[in-house]
Formats: sequence, structure tokens, C-alpha cells
Amino acid sequence: MGVTAATALMFVGDQSGRAREAVEFYAGNVPGVSVQHVEPLPAEVDPTAAELVRAELSIGGTRFIAFDGGRAHDFTFTPAVSIWLDVETEDELGAVVDVLAEGGKVLMPLGEYGFSRGFAWVDDRFGVSWQLNLPA
Repeated sequence: MGVTAATALMFVGDQSGRAREAVEFYAGNVPGVSVQHVEPLPAEVDPTAAELVRAELSIGGTRFIAFDGGRAHDFTFTPAVSIWLDVETEDELGAVVDVLAEGGKVLMPLGEYGFSRGFAWVDDRFGVSWQLNLPA
């Protein structure tokens, strides 16, 4: 099989226990998302927590692993690392921006920027940062 790589999204802090919810939300609302599988994590990860999961998904053909961190950690998601998503139409861009921004935070509002004819940057309700682009 050789070497493979994936981006890991660890849901910790207030988001711990929400990996399944996030993956299902992305699959239902973001174009190009497909979920390969979701599996429970062993109770040893955090015996006091409700069900924790690990999921494999693809976003625009790129592999991601999403999982619940369980125990407390001194970090969470940061916009310094974000998912860049190129979409095909203005309507698709507007819809994805709206759904990801709901309950989250807009870092750059939807608009035309020098590098893009349509772009927005948002942190979603789970804290994951997205840069959403309509290529020229």
C-alpha cells in the first residue's frame, strides 16, 4: 500500500464527543464530502465520556480522519489551519458559506477579493476553519 497521508481533525474541549455530528453535518451540507466509515473508539480513550468516534471521510478527494479527543487538552482548532474548498457556482458558494457560518464565526465575509471572484473564510459551529472559494 505504501505511504498515505490524511489531515486529522480532533474534536476536543467543548467539541469533544461531536465528531460524528460534525461528519454527518459536513456530508449533508458540503459538496464533495463522502464518509467512508465511522467507528466507536475504545472506552479507554475516556471512560467518563459518552460514545466517542473515529471517522474517515473525503472532502473534494482529500482524505480526512475526524475523531473525538476524549480527555481534556490545552488546544483546539485554529484558523491557522483551514480546509480550502473550491466550489463550482456562485449559488453553491453562497449556500455553503451560509450553512457553515451558522452558529460559527465569519472571518472574511463573502465577497470578491483580488485573488478570487468569490471567497469567504468561516469557522463553523465545531470550530473547524474553512476557506471557501469560487475560482476564476
